[in-house]
Amino acid sequence: MQIVLASENPHKLQEIQTMLPASSAGGTPFMYASMRSFLLTLPPETGTTLAENAQLKARYVARKTGLWAISDDTGLEVDFLRGAPGVYTARYGGEHGNAELNNQKLLRELQSVPMEKRTARFRTVACLALPDGTTHLFEGIVEGKIDTTYRGQNGFGYDPIFIVSEIEKTFAEMTADEKNAISHRARAFEKLAQWLKGN
Repeated sequence: MQIVLASENPHKLQEIQTMLPASSAGGTPFMYASMRSFLLTLPPETGTTLAENAQLKARYVARKTGLWAISDDTGLEVDFLRGAPGVYTARYGGEHGNAELNNQKLLRELQSVPMEKRTARFRTVACLALPDGTTHLFEGIVEGKIDTTYRGQNGFGYDPIFIVSEIEKTFAEMTADEKNAISHRARAFEKLAQWLKGN
């Protein structure tokens, strides 16, 4: 069975493919394809929640391809900023996907905020959509805080400034395997993977 990954982010595609099963419990093999192989581009993310955006993307790709489609939307929620950037996480700095602008803006916003008030979490909502419009949602959360400076060389996005509470390291200080074992995306996709295995 072919399943299309509804994302234009190559880093995210790499992560997601390592988290999904090769087959169902009944032996049905799964093959994962990028939406780019169908010459598709995603519609604007007009949802007001992560779940709405994840559903919007997956439903669009499932409808266009006639295949099952998987998407996700991830938000960084900073308590001091009342949950911002939230659904605007990828374009917080003004340009979609520009990690440097996003990180710089967030560090500026928290410049005079003490460490104990820099609590935050990453939340991922993964969505599996069927061509008939049916969707299944799976959520993963990691608690942490925003550092005052960059730490680590790995990862992408906000990884260099997000300290994971469980191990007091930024995502950028972890190997890919370490990150994939505990990340918000890994937790959401582990639930999705279990659903796929059972179906």
